[in-house]
Amino acid sequence: MAEARAHGFVYASKKRPGSDDADGGEDAMVVAKKQMISGPVAGVWEDPAAALAGARHEFGEHGGVNMSIEASATFTVMEPETMRRMFTGELGPDRDFFIYSRHFNPTVLNLGRQMAALEGTEAAYCTASGMSAISSVLMQLCSSGGHIVASQALYGGTHALLTHFLPRACNITTTFVDIRDHAAVAAAVVQGRTKVLYFESVSNPTLTVADIPELCRLAHDKGVTVVVDNTFAPMVLSPARLGADVVVHSISKFISGGADIIAGAVCGPAKLVNSMMDLHQGALMLLGPTMNAKVAFELSERIPHLALRMKEHCNRALTFATRLKKMGLKVVYPGLEDHPDHVLLKSMANKDYGYGGLMCVDMETEERANRLMHHLQNVTQFGFMAVSLGYYETLMSCSGSSTSSEMSEEEQALAGISPGLVRMSVGYIGTLEQKWGQLEKAIARMGEFGLLKKN
Repeated sequence: MAEARAHGFVYASKKRPGSDDADGGEDAMVVAKKQMISGPVAGVWEDPAAALAGARHEFGEHGGVNMSIEASATFTVMEPETMRRMFTGELGPDRDFFIYSRHFNPTVLNLGRQMAALEGTEAAYCTASGMSAISSVLMQLCSSGGHIVASQALYGGTHALLTHFLPRACNITTTFVDIRDHAAVAAAVVQGRTKVLYFESVSNPTLTVADIPELCRLAHDKGVTVVVDNTFAPMVLSPARLGADVVVHSISKFISGGADIIAGAVCGPAKLVNSMMDLHQGALMLLGPTMNAKVAFELSERIPHLALRMKEHCNRALTFATRLKKMGLKVVYPGLEDHPDHVLLKSMANKDYGYGGLMCVDMETEERANRLMHHLQNVTQFGFMAVSLGYYETLMSCSGSSTSSEMSEEEQALAGISPGLVRMSVGYIGTLEQKWGQLEKAIARMGEFGLLKKN
């Protein structure tokens, strides 16, 4: 692939002229370089909201303030020779030449620019789901016989991918470690075989916070690539700024905010993202987890107010966690001063975004967890029993029997997942005091039935 193309999927150029001559390409690359100055490429970091505001704004075809949706699956050319030049990589999206939407699509490309700005990376590519982003990047970085070191506290689907699918289908194995135990992480790295250190910035569902700078230093000293899932903490944490090589997201969650879209993203160096789109060896190109352009348009309209939404998610989570703790409940939330990772998170977090929009209440047994959720949904209308997170309503689930059910009881115990752990993605609908009243009432009902076990 041509080097110019490596930057193209982040910063598409102006509309091409009437012929297939590549006029304007040089100007496009100048624009690209100017836009990249504010990011980590130049050693400078902005607030994620400021970085998003500084990203290129794509206008509509007829001057609309919103970009047009490029719904085409395939793209035409003016001259026959142009097709050959596109397939050799001589002409590409950096000069507004497109082949097929599984490869690059202008609308999806724009969302990629926004994701790169959000995470402070050189490039980003958006996919059909978070799991497709994770699996594609791991298969790109690891070949048969490769090895991954990963946190033992992970989303159940990711744990299943690493434990079962990759060993069977790709001969890629994983060693799971306590990500807080840096000596164990270092010891698990196999020189010459370990290609990736993989962890979540804030773990699902235990809310363990990873020491991103130290883990990156440790991995890089051993020549290992660091991949961080930042789904739980967009805006709150910026793993690339802290040293991570690649950041993955399930955009379906906080970034979407509507519980109506499945999507993912890979954010990282242009060289890596470009290799993932290679016509012969690219995991994204050949596995084809393509995002629909209409979905990309929807998401691009939501990202500008992500900062406002995250601040309210985090504010309410901290308020509810603080009050529940005062009531004597066993609450897990990294914004609480007694959380073992509170000081660490505070040292890494972007200013003014809080400590995350998720909290956990440990009811110790699945029966008590289920009764609490029953009261919260069916009696006081505090939230919904549902998986996923980042919705404007509060979503809650008993992790051990739902989103972590792919893990055995032993694996759950190692990850610190209690059978009665209720994960809550705190929403922002209604007033704070209105929702607190509903939460408080459900807790009181649990006490009346003798089902409340306090610290």
